[in-house]
Amino acid sequence: MDQVDTVIVGAGVVGLATARALARAGREVLLLEALDAFGQGTSARSSEVIHAGLYHAPGSLKARLCVAGREALYAYAAARGIGHRRCGKLVVATEAGQAGALEAIRARGTDCGVEGLELLDARAAQALEPALRCAAALGSPATGIVDSHALMLALLGEAEDHGALLALRSPVDRVRVIAGGGFEVVVGGDETVRIGARALVNAAGLHACALARAIDGLDPRHVPAPHWARGHYFACSGRAPFSRLIYPLPEPGGLGIHLTLDLGGQARFGPDVQWLPVAPRGAEDYAVDPALAGAFERSVRRYWPALPAGALQPAYAGIRPKIAGPGESAADFRIDGPGRHGVTGLVNLFGIESPGLTASLAIGEHVAALLREGS
Repeated sequence: MDQVDTVIVGAGVVGLATARALARAGREVLLLEALDAFGQGTSARSSEVIHAGLYHAPGSLKARLCVAGREALYAYAAARGIGHRRCGKLVVATEAGQAGALEAIRARGTDCGVEGLELLDARAAQALEPALRCAAALGSPATGIVDSHALMLALLGEAEDHGALLALRSPVDRVRVIAGGGFEVVVGGDETVRIGARALVNAAGLHACALARAIDGLDPRHVPAPHWARGHYFACSGRAPFSRLIYPLPEPGGLGIHLTLDLGGQARFGPDVQWLPVAPRGAEDYAVDPALAGAFERSVRRYWPALPAGALQPAYAGIRPKIAGPGESAADFRIDGPGRHGVTGLVNLFGIESPGLTASLAIGEHVAALLREGS
């Protein structure tokens, strides 16, 4: 059985950032990815937004890692020549009675360390974005966008420069905790391979809970129930007259159908929230029903009334790996080290949805610290 210091399961943006952090710390890293390319799951199906950190409970992992990760990501993208833009966003109240909700978001964001938040009346907001209709808005200048594929390519390149290896088409079927320390990792695919590892990081995204339940030696009481929420995106056939991202007030399970921009200025709208049954690996359903366009148009016209009829076309869908279901309060990230579950050398990452892309560099460093400290 081949031996390696650290195995990371999952080569999405968080797995890649963790591989970078551990390889830079001098650890021998093997990154296992079930698909035939890195970053093809949740990481490839996001809005590519660099979030400021407005919505999370102060002191939570989401709040701390989003704020730290956001600044690290801007610096990393600038240093590496990764396409990005600090374009800012407006969170909008489309009715006068919603203005209090904007103040609550501003207060929470400020408590989380988000700088520059500004409450705007309708006239001030429309001076910034003339096509916008709103009763009031909250300006967030720290919000931006990034080329997520270029980011992941840079993370992989840096990890490999420090000795990390990526193995594609390498699904992990089960893991056994070895008495005395370490893990036996059973990799399926074309042929079964057994790998010994001193440390194991479960960054399997949608399938992190299933993988954790396949670890012989981990008490299943430490594994949350997974919930999947699909979010659809529609693209705008013409150029939208906005230079900033436009967000409505949050809704249960998500942030509402918002307008985001890519680096070329093309607008897209989404995601909505559609709860799905959890499916086995390889059975994820990313279909976008064109009939949803009408509901998207109605939502978008609340803040962009001049949206042309028929301008929205199906784009793509993503699935969020949640650990809180319908009707439940949003869950924090769970990054469980040995101090939580009692298994030396194991870190499980559960519920790493938005703002996981923004927080990815900070998450990688957090995992490295957990393994270094054995906590």
